[in-house]
Amino acid sequence: MNRIKNLKNRIDQLSIKWKVFTWLVGFCAILIVLLWLFQVVFLNGFYRSIKVGAIRSGAERIAKSINSGSLDTVILNVAEKNEICISLIDVTGKSVYSADIQDECVIHKMPSSELYKLYVQTQGEGAPLLQYYQKRLVQDRRGETIMLTEVDPDKNGDGDTIIYSRILKDKNGTEYLLLLNSLIAPVESTVQTLRIQLFWITGVMILLAALLALIISRHVSKPIVAISQSAKELAKGSYETAFQGRGYKEICELADTLSYAATELSKVDKLRRELIANISHDLRTPLTLIEGYGEVMRDIPGENNPENVQVIIDEARRLTTLVNDVLDISKYQSGVGALEISEFSLTQTVASIIQRVGKFCETQGYQIELLSDCDAFVNADEVKISQVIYNLLGNAITYTGEDKRVQIRQIIADNKVRIEVADSGAGISEEQLPHIWERYYKANKEHRRSVVGTGLGLSIVKAIVDMHSGASCGVYSTVGEGSVFWFELEMEKCV
Repeated sequence: MNRIKNLKNRIDQLSIKWKVFTWLVGFCAILIVLLWLFQVVFLNGFYRSIKVGAIRSGAERIAKSINSGSLDTVILNVAEKNEICISLIDVTGKSVYSADIQDECVIHKMPSSELYKLYVQTQGEGAPLLQYYQKRLVQDRRGETIMLTEVDPDKNGDGDTIIYSRILKDKNGTEYLLLLNSLIAPVESTVQTLRIQLFWITGVMILLAALLALIISRHVSKPIVAISQSAKELAKGSYETAFQGRGYKEICELADTLSYAATELSKVDKLRRELIANISHDLRTPLTLIEGYGEVMRDIPGENNPENVQVIIDEARRLTTLVNDVLDISKYQSGVGALEISEFSLTQTVASIIQRVGKFCETQGYQIELLSDCDAFVNADEVKISQVIYNLLGNAITYTGEDKRVQIRQIIADNKVRIEVADSGAGISEEQLPHIWERYYKANKEHRRSVVGTGLGLSIVKAIVDMHSGASCGVYSTVGEGSVFWFELEMEKCV
């Protein structure tokens, strides 16, 4: 068992070049073996089977035409087509129809006693007889006489002639003895000739097969080896690696796929670095404030007051929120965390969040407006949907224009409720829209500290919406006019 396992491991470790080479050479070897078997070993058996089949089918055709007026024509056609002798004899031993197309035909030279013996033997069997004979010429006072010795081809080897005998009856009930005779040509000389030819053919085929297998294996493996080397470079972080695929459609497609993967990986790596830089910025600001206010409260008398303490508390909360958002992105996108579905009023949830955020934003001049026609109820995770609304609202507040206006619209259509959050900011270009939801992506490369939230909200929004069945989200934007982010849920009722 261990030997088989070790052999399998060794085979698995072979390069594709040598595997292709081995398979091609093995295939050629199988073809050569089959050629030897069919052309030399089984040639005599095939030849005998073909002859027997021709005799049986010819006899069957004659039997079907026994009452036909064109029986003589049928017998002649069968004899010429299959190169066999045919004789139809009545009970008196008289030949009714015959076709003698062979020089050494046995049935036309058999004495009456032998013919009668065949008739009796066939009649006694009650079925057609197919017999193999070894013939020899005997010289006596009457001249040359053919002597037949029956042989068993399975024990004594093939005879040199086949005689097929069958009893036929016409429509009047008259019996006839149908005899068909075919000579079996000796195939030993043919086999010997084929054997010599096959020796040469085998040598040439082995040489050509080995050469062809080597060329094909190199041709097939060369682009794969090149792609493998490029993939190793990609694994080292060289995203500019070029994957060259040629020669085969599948290899070209693999090269294109890996090139696309390298491009996407380079984008992800770039966005990851940008995210780290942005998070570092967001972390540094509250840490600096906490450290600064703490030192002031420690070193300057009278600065240990509630206002300074509140600044430290607010910045600590911002740090906590940032860390929680990073954890939420990983948790939601990895599918961890089950939904707690319940029916609630989406309209009231939006209004409540606007009220909480609005109190903080009003002091800085922001105006938030809600437009809704009814109270829409949905079946969803209220806590996570609240986070979606909060993040979209925070994103709009951060990137809205100088008028500091944000509008939230509730739209009912096709038994669904859509929440749109519109700002009046700089907008997002069309080529950036497909990527705005991607993790680590930031349309505005100049980092801005969020007025509300942490700046990671869109990734969290996408992850939460994808967790809800039948939900969707999107964005449409015009550069210079602002953006509208939306999400949509299946509505239970609207009151």
